[in-house]
Amino acid sequence: MPEILVLYYSTHGATRQMAQLIARGIESEGATARIRTVPRISTVCEAVEASVPDAGAPYVELADLQECIALALGSPTRFGNMAAPMKYFWDCTVGDWLKGSLIGKPACVFTSSGSMHGGNEATLLTMMLPLLHHGMLIVGTPYSETTLSTTTSGGTPYGPSHVAGSESDQPLSAAEKQLCLAQGKRLAQIALKLVAAE
Repeated sequence: MPEILVLYYSTHGATRQMAQLIARGIESEGATARIRTVPRISTVCEAVEASVPDAGAPYVELADLQECIALALGSPTRFGNMAAPMKYFWDCTVGDWLKGSLIGKPACVFTSSGSMHGGNEATLLTMMLPLLHHGMLIVGTPYSETTLSTTTSGGTPYGPSHVAGSESDQPLSAAEKQLCLAQGKRLAQIALKLVAAE
């Protein structure tokens, strides 16, 4: 069965919840979601993360990018950009870029921030940049998804977003959940059509 990589980094759990909802949307369309995360990075060179996380999704490997037919990429917002651990991972994908191994694969992005104007849309846009350099096809959230026009919490045409609050204690709203599910479905539909056309 075709697999779609759902790759995320999460500090307080909201981005992980979004990843799980996107995975549900993917699997409702007949594809398998391969959920992965990235390890934290340290300013101390000697610090090393365990090779397998204590809990949650396994750490991503470059082979996951090559083996999956599409990608959903999620990170919390950091000053309008993805978190450093996710950026570090993408900085290590030069080999795939040189080989062109991701060209033509569809991808979407999602994020969570502490405040309504915390850089969600900027983060989604900047997360797209390495994907575009890899030749991936960006899949947004169209306004045919009516929740996008009525949400009073997170949600953008660039991809799902969540407003977690300054204490990171706000649960995903019904609209945010719906947009995550819809994004997963749309990504899977497009990826499966592209595979069938090959």
